[in-house]
Amino acid sequence: MTDLAPKSHVDLDVEGMTCASCAARIEKRLNRIDGVQATVNFATDRASVDLPDGVAVDEVLAAVEATGYHARPVASSSNAESTPSDEGGEVTTADRELRSLRDRLVVSSLLTLPVLVMAMVPALQFDNWQWVSLTLASPVVVWGAYPFHRAAWLNLRHGAATMDTLISLGVSAAYLWSLYALFIGEAGATGMTMTFDLALTRGSGQHEIYLEVAAAVTVFILAGRYFETRAKRQSGAALKALLELGAKEVAVLRDGVEHLEPVDSLTKGDRFVVRPGEKVATDGVVVEGTSAIDASLLTGESVPVEVGPGATVTGATVNAGGRLVVEATRVGADTQLARIGQLVTDAQSGKAPIQRLADRVSAVFVPIVIALSVATLGFWLGWGEDTATAFTAAVAVLIIACPCALGLATPTALLVGTGRGAQLGILIKGPEVLESTRRVDTVVLDKTGTVTTGAMALVDVVVVDGTEESDVLRLVGGLEDASEHPIGRAIAAAARERVGELPGVEAFQATRGLGVQGVVDGRAVVAGQARFMADWSLTVPPMLAVAKEAAEGLGQTAVLAGWDGQLRAVLVVADTVKLTSAQAITELRDLGLTPFLLTGDSREAAHAVARSVGIDDVLAEVLPEDKLKQIRSLQEDGRVVAMVGDGVNDAAALAQADLGLSMGTGSDAAIEASDLTLVRGDLRTAGDAIRLSRRTLRTIKGNLFWAFAYNVAALPLAAAGLLNPLIAGAAMAFSSVFVVSNSLRLRTFKATQ
Repeated sequence: MTDLAPKSHVDLDVEGMTCASCAARIEKRLNRIDGVQATVNFATDRASVDLPDGVAVDEVLAAVEATGYHARPVASSSNAESTPSDEGGEVTTADRELRSLRDRLVVSSLLTLPVLVMAMVPALQFDNWQWVSLTLASPVVVWGAYPFHRAAWLNLRHGAATMDTLISLGVSAAYLWSLYALFIGEAGATGMTMTFDLALTRGSGQHEIYLEVAAAVTVFILAGRYFETRAKRQSGAALKALLELGAKEVAVLRDGVEHLEPVDSLTKGDRFVVRPGEKVATDGVVVEGTSAIDASLLTGESVPVEVGPGATVTGATVNAGGRLVVEATRVGADTQLARIGQLVTDAQSGKAPIQRLADRVSAVFVPIVIALSVATLGFWLGWGEDTATAFTAAVAVLIIACPCALGLATPTALLVGTGRGAQLGILIKGPEVLESTRRVDTVVLDKTGTVTTGAMALVDVVVVDGTEESDVLRLVGGLEDASEHPIGRAIAAAARERVGELPGVEAFQATRGLGVQGVVDGRAVVAGQARFMADWSLTVPPMLAVAKEAAEGLGQTAVLAGWDGQLRAVLVVADTVKLTSAQAITELRDLGLTPFLLTGDSREAAHAVARSVGIDDVLAEVLPEDKLKQIRSLQEDGRVVAMVGDGVNDAAALAQADLGLSMGTGSDAAIEASDLTLVRGDLRTAGDAIRLSRRTLRTIKGNLFWAFAYNVAALPLAAAGLLNPLIAGAAMAFSSVFVVSNSLRLRTFKATQ
């Protein structure tokens, strides 16, 4: 095979797939093309294809067509396959498929019910009842089961067999035998009666008809297929709703005048207005106004966030307060909403190793089942049993062995799980992540921006006797208001919040790394380190020295401040712990994880933060380039490590960890390197993400058991002639219904509040 590196990517909507073996056939055919790497997902009816140079999309489409299915690029499919509905909306191919299945199910059920009742209750078997059953059952077998017959015929033309082949063979065999018994055998005689048994009855079989089997199996499978199709639509509803969150129009400021324009016309740097109740059009920075932003629809965060000038806002969030003017910083595919949508789409399009195994089993299972059915028929005939008994046992094998639900066991749960995660602000990057969440026993938490807010804040003010705290905040806050240093900004912001408007500063000077000076309200004010104060010949009073030492012992920053030749206060600034971090640590412990705190800060600062949130193990004074080594060291000790971080310097460690979780509020590099992204930036969602992933994995394993176990258990019964085909059909349909309903239960997952 030619070694061609993929240069482009295309997603295809695939029509005509009815089971996992269909997806496996298409995937195998596409991957035969030199350089093409394809994944076909039955649950999403979508193929994800990487194309090398020299391979056109048309060649890929032709390969799908040659396999017996139809495909078209996703980008062009929406309009092409949609037609206006009566309600003025759009009817997609999926809508039409669901409606067709519903119509077939309803009509077939109404026709099958009297056939089934007459066959099971001898007292209702009036003269020539069998001919009435034939009249009622024929439309069900021919029209109701048409999708299965059509698929079986297409498969036959291409030399393949799928689940539909088994269904079509079983239903057709039961129906054709009934025709033989009615027109050639003894079943057409007036006064013919028959009984219903769970197991097969021995006899000549010339008077036995299986119209109730043919019709009821069709109804059961139609019900399972309808439920599956509806579940597939519901599974993708979360993603669809997410992608539709964005605003459609925006009030753009052009020369100070508002112009209502489509959101697509926005460019980076444009300023637009967001009024109360309106959605933020795109990611940006607030330049005017203050308000509260409701991000619950996007992130799951229930409490609105206060924003003002300089604050970042995300597209699709709702302005719950005053008027805002926002400058666009990201537009189109670069926005957080678009990136979330792409991450979820990629996750839903992927396949877990266990699903690939299920697909391979489905692909080879059908021919094996057909062979078993033929062998069963031959065995009973060779054993000397009548043709009817042998035939019925063979039909039961065909039907009970059909693992129709196997193809949806994994992808449906994955669809629902990732969709629910997206609603809660948890982005699962791919199905392979699920297994990792089960195995992890250690979680390493970056401190800054993960456990703490990542932003400096004023936490304490210590003043000498005779000095008012309000005076310190007003004068020092006015001085620091001119500073660009994060510590200075934190002091100024806290001062403004506590004492109101700050006075202006004159003759402002900043000495890098040491301190600032200036004239505020006619007073010469200084603020900074002790060394800076020594340059001004200012001595530190004992009580301030004690306060400074205590703060630094906790890893906090102590800023000395004074005026008129005297030091008057110590302002303590620190990266504050998030209010929810302690609860998050408790929840991670409850999940069986041992937390480690990882930081480049001093041991004193690290241990202080660790104690406040309940972490015993601390990795402090770690250089950014050494974070990777720390993760490897824990892994070499036999630990399965999850890493939670948000910064560029966390990217390598996130990639090295067995499970990487990035804060959505952090850097793009960290998000790209992680397996799970927590959009809210709330550490509690780390526990939610692991719980959701583990629950999704448990659901998948439960689905696979019920999708396949009943086949294995009942096959010997069917081959031994101890299972009525009608019961076999009901069991198969129940398996499909159970699998999809079990997956849909993931929609009830609740996040920690």
